[in-house]
Formats: sequence, structure tokens, C-alpha cells
Amino acid sequence: MSPFAHPLPKLTTLLLALSLAGCASMRGLHTQASALDPDQLDARQSVADVAFSQAAWPKDAWWTDFGDAQLDRIITDALNGQPGLRVAEARVRQAQAVAGVVGASLYPQVNASLKSTRQRFSEDGTVPPPIAGSWQTINDLSLGLNYELDFWGKNRAAVNAELGRAHAAEVDLQAARLILTTALARTYLRLDLAYAQRDLAQNTLKQREQIFELTRRRVTAQIDSQLELTQAEAALPATRERIAALDESIALLGNQLAALQGKGPDAGLAIRRPLLAAVGAVNLPSNLPAQLIGRRPDVVADRWRVEAASQDITVAKVQFYPNISLNGLVGLQSLGFDQFLDAGSRVLGIGPAISLPIFDGGRLRGNLGVRQAGYDAAVEHYNATVITAVHDVVDQLVSLHWLQEQVQQQDQALQLSQRAYALAQARYRSGLANYLQVLSAETQVLAQKQLVIASQSRQRELRLNLIRALGGGYQPDAVPPPGSVVQARTPGSRP
Repeated sequence: MSPFAHPLPKLTTLLLALSLAGCASMRGLHTQASALDPDQLDARQSVADVAFSQAAWPKDAWWTDFGDAQLDRIITDALNGQPGLRVAEARVRQAQAVAGVVGASLYPQVNASLKSTRQRFSEDGTVPPPIAGSWQTINDLSLGLNYELDFWGKNRAAVNAELGRAHAAEVDLQAARLILTTALARTYLRLDLAYAQRDLAQNTLKQREQIFELTRRRVTAQIDSQLELTQAEAALPATRERIAALDESIALLGNQLAALQGKGPDAGLAIRRPLLAAVGAVNLPSNLPAQLIGRRPDVVADRWRVEAASQDITVAKVQFYPNISLNGLVGLQSLGFDQFLDAGSRVLGIGPAISLPIFDGGRLRGNLGVRQAGYDAAVEHYNATVITAVHDVVDQLVSLHWLQEQVQQQDQALQLSQRAYALAQARYRSGLANYLQVLSAETQVLAQKQLVIASQSRQRELRLNLIRALGGGYQPDAVPPPGSVVQARTPGSRP
């Protein structure tokens, strides 16, 4: 009779029957959330005035469209050296390593053991003479095999869950890159605005110096009084104070750009005035809601988290079923070294190990409830992110549309105020108007020019916000299967 011959098939069948009979119940436990269909978020009327083009998706290096070589260099340096990105990269490696650890459960585990123990055996114990009362060396060399038979797909689901989290971490890295690049570009646009405002303040200072000189001559000619001269002179330090404040803003913005690059403050001193290209026409990608969920990193990351939560439910459900593993052992055992390598010292063993839940006080049901609630939370977070993403795009387009209307009105107002200022200057030079009329007209021109400069800067910033809202140039290498974002898989289904 073979040394391995025993009623293994009958025993396995009996244990399986008992385990299925003793399984805890999952009755009444189910998920409640369902993923939002992007086609339900109709935005056609909201973007009816926008031209559509499939090529309108931002490219990977979208910042090059601003046409500024210095901005290109700043962003490239930041992507290569920003500590925040390295933290995100470390999290990706950590998630991938965890997935590798969990993935080991799919394969057989083989372990070797070697023990040699010098032991005195009791004279009054169970070991008979002549070993009783003597010192002996116990040698044990073994090679053990353990393989969990993943009948219900628990281990595969656990691996898929960790792979989903690893994918989410990878996409989070892309989201961090987008946040960093848009923050750099936005700060750079504000630097450009500060320079433009400084130019306006310097031009205003020159004009006011000319008015002051004209007023001084008029006072000498006894056309104006000291009051007008004092008023003209008082405008000069106020303008110089404005220039000093803008110089401060320029220095601070340069420092912010250096910090975002991950460099020291001195790097900000090397940043020169931006040279940005003009803003072009706005086009919107076709089939926006459906494609946006695969283009925005935050949405894609949430989809992977839903997939991971779905697999967590599968793992929790499979724990209601028996766990079956196969164990094997081969090795050598002997007292002393003389016969250690003899055939008679060999040890062999193989057999199944089955564990099953019979009564656990509700632990398995509670664990499944936790996983299902986590899935519901992940789905609702995904839904909220999708809604926010679509509204984010439309918000930028709405602002761009109405900004165009504002710019047209500002241009008209600037032309009229400049005409009034020119007339006030002419009347003042000819002695037909006082300085207060010139100052009032100049204030209107200055206010309108500031609005025009701010609108030009805001137009660029809205374009930047639209690029961010469309996901930058991100294109995922892989996305979760569509069905996984609708409901969790059940045990026995293919992962």
C-alpha cells in the first residue's frame, strides 16, 4: 500500500459539504451607489457658442502655447526637481510594492528549514532507553510547500484591488504634475500682469511730471495758484509709491516661482520679464462629458479607486466561503549525524488544509458591510468629481464668453476717456480749464487702462483654467473596465 494512500478525496468532499453548510449568511447586504453616466450631464446649451474640434484637447506640453521660452524652462526645471512631485513618485513606488506583496499569494510558497539541536532526553519521559537520560543531536532538514487553492478568486481580487490603488497613485502623480504646472503658469501670468501695471504706473508718472512742470510754469506766469501746483506735486509721490509696490510684487512673484521650482530664492532673481504670445481662439473638444472622464487625472484616479473598492467587496464576500490550501513536506530527520543522509531518515507528507467560518459573532458580515460602504463612498466621490469636472469646463467657457463682452465695453470706455483727457489737457494749456479737470480726466483714463490690462491677463488665466479643467495633456495608458464602476463583482465571477 502506498504511504500516501488515505481517504483524501472522501475527506475533502466531506469537509467541503460541512463548510458550505456552515457558511455565514450574506443576506441583506448590498451596495447602494451607482456611478453617474456622463451623458446625463447635458451641457450642449451651455456651450452652444463655442466651436468644437477633436484637436482641441490640450497637448502634453501645453504651456508651450504661451510662446515664452523662459516659462518652458521654468516648468521643465520644476518637473525635474520639485520635492512635491518626488513625494508623489514615492507613493507610486509604495503602491506598486504593496501590489507585489499581495500578488505573492497567487503563487506557491516554498520554504526551507535546517535545525540542529543538542538535547538531553528525560529518563522519566516518554522516550525509552537507551535514548532516555542521554544527550543526543536532533537534525532536521525540511522543504515545505504551501499553496492556497484560490477557488473563489479571493487572492486574485485582492491583487486587483491593490493594482487599482497602484494605478490610482500613478494617476495622482499626473494630477500633481498638472497642479504644479498650472500653479507655475498662473504665477507667471501674474508676473506678466505686474510688469504691465508697472509700465502703466511709469507712464502715468511721466505724464504727471509733465503736468507738474506745466503747472509750475503757469504759476510763474501767475495763471495758476500754489494750490494747483501743490495738487500736481502731490500726485508724484503717490505714483512713485505705486511703482514701488509693483516692484515688490514682481520680486515676490519671482520668489514664488523659484519656490515652485524647488530652488532657492536667488533663482527668482534670474527670472526676467515674461514675453507671452497673444491668446488665440477658444475651441472645445467634441463629445466633452464622455471623454472628459478619461482625460482628467482626478476623475481617472477616482475610477481606479472605485475599481479597487469593488475588488475589496469580492475579497470580503469570499471570506464567507471555505479556504482550501495544499501543504507538502519533504526532508530528513535523525538523531545524530551518522544516519542523517540515509534513506530511512527521509520525511514525506502531503495533504489539504481547509478552514471554514461557522460562527464568528458577525465579524464577516461587519467586514462586508464596511467594504460595501467604502465602495458606495468611492462611487459617490467619483460622481461628485465628474460633476465638478464638467461644471469646471463650462465655468471657464462662460467666463471667457462674457469677458469678451466686457473687453469690448472697456475698449469703448478707454477711447472716450482718452478723448476727454486730451481735451482737458488742451483746455488746461490754453488756460480754459483748471488742474482738477485734468486730474479727473486722467483718473478715468488710468482706471480704464488698468481694467484693460487686467482683462488681458484674466483672458490668459481663463485659458489656463480651461486647460486645467480639460485635464492638461493627460492621456491614461489604461482605465478600469466600464462595468466595474457600476457595481461590485460577486464571488465566482471572473476578475
